[in-house]
Amino acid sequence: MTDSGVIVVGAGPAGLALGLFLARHRVPTVVLDSGSGEVTTRAAQSCVLRPDTAALLPPVFGTRWSHWRVQRKDELVERAELGRDEAPVHLEQHALERALRAALEREHLARIVTGSHVRSVEQDAHGVTAHTGGANGRRWKAGYLVGCDGARSTIRSQLKVGFAGRTGVERYAVAALRARLPWPEEALLHRDPGGAPGEITARPLPGKGWRLDWLLPPRGELVTPDELLERVHATLGMWHRAENPGSTGPGPYELVDTGVYTAHQRLARHWRVGRAFLAGDAAHLVGALGVQSVDEGLRDAANLAWKLALAWHHGHSEALLDSYEAERRAAVGARLRAVDHAMTVVRREGGGLRGLLPSGGVRAQLGMLTDAHLGRGRLGGPAAHTASPLLPARSTVASVPVETAPGEPVRDVQVTGRDGRRGRLRERLGGVGGELLVLLVAPGTAVWDSRHWLSAGMMPELAGAVDSLPLRAELLVTEEYPGAAPHTLLVVRADGHLVTALPAAHASSLGAIAEAVAGGSVTGEGCTGESGTGRGSGTEKGSAPAGSATPRS
Repeated sequence: MTDSGVIVVGAGPAGLALGLFLARHRVPTVVLDSGSGEVTTRAAQSCVLRPDTAALLPPVFGTRWSHWRVQRKDELVERAELGRDEAPVHLEQHALERALRAALEREHLARIVTGSHVRSVEQDAHGVTAHTGGANGRRWKAGYLVGCDGARSTIRSQLKVGFAGRTGVERYAVAALRARLPWPEEALLHRDPGGAPGEITARPLPGKGWRLDWLLPPRGELVTPDELLERVHATLGMWHRAENPGSTGPGPYELVDTGVYTAHQRLARHWRVGRAFLAGDAAHLVGALGVQSVDEGLRDAANLAWKLALAWHHGHSEALLDSYEAERRAAVGARLRAVDHAMTVVRREGGGLRGLLPSGGVRAQLGMLTDAHLGRGRLGGPAAHTASPLLPARSTVASVPVETAPGEPVRDVQVTGRDGRRGRLRERLGGVGGELLVLLVAPGTAVWDSRHWLSAGMMPELAGAVDSLPLRAELLVTEEYPGAAPHTLLVVRADGHLVTALPAAHASSLGAIAEAVAGGSVTGEGCTGESGTGRGSGTEKGSAPAGSATPRS
């Protein structure tokens, strides 16, 4: 038995986000950072987040693209306006990591321990022990452990989990610079620039910055600094002349950072071994065709955090914990297969399959790349866990249809809480609103003070049903939801996926739904962590012991 929560190994974006989500879910957590805690500033190392992923995080200073431009040779193929729910967020990775570290420092139930390189891991039926090296080597014991320690993961090696896949699928030369490009706040995909085979992307960053990527041969020669400078000069000059005929040179710019990025395709054979899990680059490597690896790692963290929270607060559930691998590994595996398929179409030169494409084949290729960069479709869209083992059986719930199918990510709508606070649905995810959100579609509630409608009609009974659930849940109301009739209840997981929709008159089914979501591990008799101390929905933030995993010298 242990009175500890979760050990997170690794302090990259996935590990930091997981620590933050667990703290929001009131799970005492320690993040073991093998480094000094200093975040390296690299402007050329940036990440693109889908808007639904970014909503799970603390406020970050990123750029949302206003439009997506696709150009082939000198022809503008597409210029699409990106709405609020479509525009990705682009920011330097060091800015994301600093924002996550700052948010973690404000949490009472989480802490980061630097200089903690994990040498070995052992586990039994009651918990996991991590041994850290160095002059101050010690043992850390907790209920669960998650390896977020990157592509060369020590945890994955300790668990003896295979990491099959391909190395060096794509290479890009990268430059971060400050310049005034012809399309401010618009991202560009430029295929065959100047009529020569090739591909360039230009994506705006905060502070009038830009990241430019040039596709390189997968196994070509090394790119020297001089060659990269020549690429920058030639590319900016080409775009500058297109907008200013007769001009010479690239126009003024400031080169900030450069590098070469290599994309790999790998997938860990297992993401769970007993009480130990893998997430982020320790579990998968993606990135070809513009697919965003950091976004996928953050999705891992959001999916796993609320499940570990339920296991910690309510007791170990094999079905609940197995669902992490069943959902996320399946989703990333499908993404990798989609990339492999698209690579044969998008990257193959000359005849063969490309020669068999219809006349619109080039546009189809550009459409695939657009999906990957914008987080849409099979190459980039959020996963739909429609076969999740945590969905309630149809025979137990009188479900009704809405535009979102069970297992799919919910749409972001305006919501009002029982305290009258208004906001967006996504703002209540990631542990902010608990392990479960119950959303009532109630037209007219936006124009009335919550004190009036909370005591009217079915609201008292519905509020009582939500309060009596054996896990931490929040009741919200909204004016409308796509495809939902008035007085429809939507039950939403903490990671933003719909569990089911049902008539509000069937609120008595909420208990059975909560039981299914928790893998059958909860009861109505209260919440108990593995230490035997109560940690239920009435526990206030900070009431569990500060810190997290217990250090043992």
